[in-house]
Amino acid sequence: MKIVIPDEYQDMVSNLPCYRMLDGHDVTIHRKPARDLDHLVERLHPAEVVVAIRERVDFTRALIERLPNLKLIALVGRAATTIDLAACNDHNVLVSTGKSNSPNSPAELTVALILAARRNIVVEAERMRRGQFPHTLSHRLSGSTLGIYGLGTIGSLVAKAGAGLGMNILAYGRTAAAERAREAGYAFAKNKEDLFEQADVLSLHLRLRPDTKGIVGPDDLARMKPTALIVNTSRAELIQPDALLNALKSGRPGYAAVDVYENEPILDGDHPFLSMPNVVCTPHLGWAEWDNFELYFRECFEQILAYTKNNPLRLMQP
Repeated sequence: MKIVIPDEYQDMVSNLPCYRMLDGHDVTIHRKPARDLDHLVERLHPAEVVVAIRERVDFTRALIERLPNLKLIALVGRAATTIDLAACNDHNVLVSTGKSNSPNSPAELTVALILAARRNIVVEAERMRRGQFPHTLSHRLSGSTLGIYGLGTIGSLVAKAGAGLGMNILAYGRTAAAERAREAGYAFAKNKEDLFEQADVLSLHLRLRPDTKGIVGPDDLARMKPTALIVNTSRAELIQPDALLNALKSGRPGYAAVDVYENEPILDGDHPFLSMPNVVCTPHLGWAEWDNFELYFRECFEQILAYTKNNPLRLMQP
């Protein structure tokens, strides 16, 4: 069976133990994104199965209707907003999903970014590499306020780590978040304005939905302290376009740590954040570690094998 895996940026899937599950099948892996729709169609046209790595490829109706051989989109992960399920249904394309949720990896990266940004690790490590004197003083975490916008599974892990470092936790979100904060003994902000004004470090942990897209705007960011840090390891679209860039230029907040971008991957240094010394950037590494990849891809490949045997699948519905 012809299987295509597009946009495999890390170029590591073939090194996973679970990759052996596809032995005997004709598998093609593309690391670089397609140039345009025509190029993407050319790559995917032979495939009966396409492995969709999270939300890296937009499976639009315009794409689906040009892939007559496609029978299954096997999603890596549990959900994606980039697959036109109605178009798949119209063209008899099944969409299978994973079943696991692994919050530890993105939570760990969030904490790492907080530490790296507050303690100036990236800037000073690079100066040391170049043989230069250190030239900054950093900000202590203990005693400062960690704002958690969205106290779900990941946000709760980050809050727990921050509390372990002596940070004062200030949460905000929906009613469920207020209840979780009360149970954990965390303070809960009166409103969004209160959260942005008080936080020394503000970490976003909201799901991207129609009601959360652009939920953080220029007015919110302008309320932050000049010494504050905002961290986004969730989705770039939670922040209104260019709002964070302009806010950083204006000095409120003073710092940012970012793992997610509106257009990925970021190649050839093509992003304004990369030229700003007060921003720590990572290339969407929140989920990218060995155990997570093995878990998510194994579940994906299990669905492909189930499809080949006409066994029941975990299907997304339009």
